Amino acid sequence: MKKNSLPLLLFAGFLAACSSSKPAPEVAAVQRVSATAPSAFTPHLEAVRQQFAPDKRVALFKVSANGSALVGETNMPAAKTALLERLKAAGISYQDSIQVLPEAALEGKTQAVVTLSVANLRSEPGHPAELATQATLGTPLKVWKYQRGWYLVQTPDHYLAWVDGSGIKTMDAPTFAQWQQGEKLLYTNPYGFAYAQPDQKGATVSDLVYGDVMVLKKQGKGFYEVEFPDGRTAFVALGEAEKYAQWAATRQPTEQNLVETSKKLLGLPYLWGGTSFKGVDCSGFTKTVYFMNGLVLPRDASQQVHVGEPVDTKDGFQNMKPGDLLFFGTPAKDGKPERVVHVGMWIGNNEFIHSAGRVRISSMDPAAPNFDEPERKRFLRAKRVPPQATLLDLRTAALYQ
Repeated sequence: MKKNSLPLLLFAGFLAACSSSKPAPEVAAVQRVSATAPSAFTPHLEAVRQQFAPDKRVALFKVSANGSALVGETNMPAAKTALLERLKAAGISYQDSIQVLPEAALEGKTQAVVTLSVANLRSEPGHPAELATQATLGTPLKVWKYQRGWYLVQTPDHYLAWVDGSGIKTMDAPTFAQWQQGEKLLYTNPYGFAYAQPDQKGATVSDLVYGDVMVLKKQGKGFYEVEFPDGRTAFVALGEAEKYAQWAATRQPTEQNLVETSKKLLGLPYLWGGTSFKGVDCSGFTKTVYFMNGLVLPRDASQQVHVGEPVDTKDGFQNMKPGDLLFFGTPAKDGKPERVVHVGMWIGNNEFIHSAGRVRISSMDPAAPNFDEPERKRFLRAKRVPPQATLLDLRTAALYQ
């Protein structure tokens, strides 16, 4: 899945200028400089943007020039510092109206934890907006700003998007630290429920999907008693969850495990922006498969293609191993850059599994009944993710800093 950069709102700024029917010569000169000032800022703005925020999906640097005023916002103090230093060295005068996030209105509640089984994160602050990605229960988030009931947040894989405030619990640093330190329970069934009482025939507190994380309060007969990030308590059947520490210790991203895991998602519907058992897009599928084996992949196909080592496929697919990622799209041509728009995972026997309409298995063999000619024609290259890639650790905040 490849998306356009996230459209984020700017905080507007302007210069208040005095006027007269006939300005003095020195004033007129200042006005002429101001009129051309934005073009003088451009190379410096672009240089800083390329250095700190080449991918707008994971870094925010929305700064522009309005006359001699710098307006906009960034979540990277270092980017603002670098820009101002460049302008000073170039002898360019400016008025600094850049806001560095998180905004003060959050009153220190700059962390959050997802409280729904699956929270939908959108490209803009509103339910009609494009689904950018998803985050499961217990996922820690950074919070940057608030707007009409929505929060601009950043996920553990650094993706920037907006989430409805009813789907998260915002926290200050001490409260977040306390949540992170609690013993965690990971839900390991594809889909199920948390109950109000230790009784699967009773009322539910929430639905659950694989990867949901709760704080473990105690273990009883047939059930775990758990606490949600927003303080709700519930009961989860013993056979449907596992203590996180035990789960993490048993993750072995072997070829066999990756293939077996991928086939547990067969038939799951395609959902643009989906990264959960409620639906997956192509990169959400590969990300979920790797997550279930303890490894973290970036969000989109155009980001995942930069992970791992190349696999030589110039003479065919004989060098491929199960678990390798295949990337599809448009090659660079006539000055236009390469576009990676789809990803799947090799499972052997000339076959790969991917989310296209639904999670399904296709073949690269023209003689096979499941030969996928369109994907074969737009195949770009393959990458192998080493087993020592980033291991997911929900017990600490280290991954999310």
